[in-house]
Amino acid sequence: MNEQYPVIQGAEAFLLKGGSTGILLCHGFLGTPQSVRELGEALGKQGYTVSCPRLPGHGTHFKDLEKFSYDDWFGSVEQAYIELRKSCTSVFVIGQSMGGTLSLNLASRHPEIHGIALINPAIDIPQFETYRNQPAHAYVTEDAPDIKKADAVEITYDQAPVKAYQQLLGYMDAVRAKLGEVRCPVLCFQSLEDHVVPPANADFILDKVGSEHAFKRELHNSYHIASMDHELDSIVAKSIEWIEQAHVVPAGGQA
Repeated sequence: MNEQYPVIQGAEAFLLKGGSTGILLCHGFLGTPQSVRELGEALGKQGYTVSCPRLPGHGTHFKDLEKFSYDDWFGSVEQAYIELRKSCTSVFVIGQSMGGTLSLNLASRHPEIHGIALINPAIDIPQFETYRNQPAHAYVTEDAPDIKKADAVEITYDQAPVKAYQQLLGYMDAVRAKLGEVRCPVLCFQSLEDHVVPPANADFILDKVGSEHAFKRELHNSYHIASMDHELDSIVAKSIEWIEQAHVVPAGGQA
């Protein structure tokens, strides 16, 4: 299935070629690679090879979004991971919001992944439950992106199909059941004030994953889209520190 609308300028997938350690970035629901571009460029400057695919139906037009399922979204992430593995000896995955859900799913299927970092990951969003029983052909009017930083501008949609929300809900259900299969090191960044995903999601995930190395870092001055917020520099620094430390732990998470 193909998208019918062109990609919005700035929302394209990107690949930053570097050394033998790869980082796969996964953007969130209704977002685009633009939302994690600054994070990716900061990591690329440290010598990592950074890849960020654009999820199907994202970054074009909201009518494209209703054509795709969560299997399509995951397929694009898994393909980008496979491509990254061809040029990198180790790969870490960083996912924001639903990108965290995708990262957890990928890690459950690929135990060789060296570690995953999650930024305000989504596994249970009670405020979205109302969409389960709404007509799939309807549309939802979107609020402004949840970013504390006043001058941040995220490329996203002002409307979204109910069908897409139903896919998100189903995907969180499916991945929630697989958390125990995630055994690589896990780092979770959690904004204490998040108006989209309840902060309790992070604790739930860290409690349920099968990893022996799971850590949380709290964000005190960021909302949901933390990769575009006030603490981006801290996320970059702590991610690099974590990646360097995780390199001493074999893939699979066994010390």
